[in-house]
Amino acid sequence: MVVVVVDADHGAEIDRLHVDLLSNVFLLITSFTDLAQASSVCRGWREGARRSLARRVRLSLGGWNMDDESTARIVGYAHNLKDLDISRSCWGCQITDEGLHKISLAKCIRNLTSISLWGMTGITDDGVIQLVSRASSLEHLNIGGTFITDESLFAIANCCPRLKAIVLWSCRHVTESGLIALVNNCNKLESINVWGMRIPAECFSGILAIRPALRIKPQGNYVGNVSA
Repeated sequence: MVVVVVDADHGAEIDRLHVDLLSNVFLLITSFTDLAQASSVCRGWREGARRSLARRVRLSLGGWNMDDESTARIVGYAHNLKDLDISRSCWGCQITDEGLHKISLAKCIRNLTSISLWGMTGITDDGVIQLVSRASSLEHLNIGGTFITDESLFAIANCCPRLKAIVLWSCRHVTESGLIALVNNCNKLESINVWGMRIPAECFSGILAIRPALRIKPQGNYVGNVSA
């Protein structure tokens, strides 16, 4: 926890700190609560915090109590972002389709190579489709623990030609049709995590016939039991 205390005697000295120096310091802050407190000190610190967000290439909001508006605002500042993690944990980000729509309009979206939406039970196909339709550079996607259907996979197959790995952990509304679309259209796909999905074991034989080098996780006998 960073505690910033400013009195009248030191206010002028703080104002003299160069914004670029402040942004370098703020890059070291991993807590967004602390960053928000620092940005409230004065106008210069607020600009330093904003610039530090613009320079970040990785942003993890997993476990933070974020909503649609605050998440979209932070992502909107992060112009150079490559890796976005808004997974839900024990406290979690309360993101809905509205938040994904707003994030899809961010300047960084076309440059993102990795997105994690793990456990985001408040999102549906509508939000995922809007997001991936603009994330053309995406290589790694985690949408495990959500209620998406084949509609999301069809959109991913059509919009994410660079996709290398996807996590579909416990996405029980996805069927063989969605997986086949992914394998047929994402020519760079190397790995699929299918743990907990309701997919017949024979489906994976057909997928491997199309893409023999594809890694299906979990492997071996466990894959054969995923439809149980």
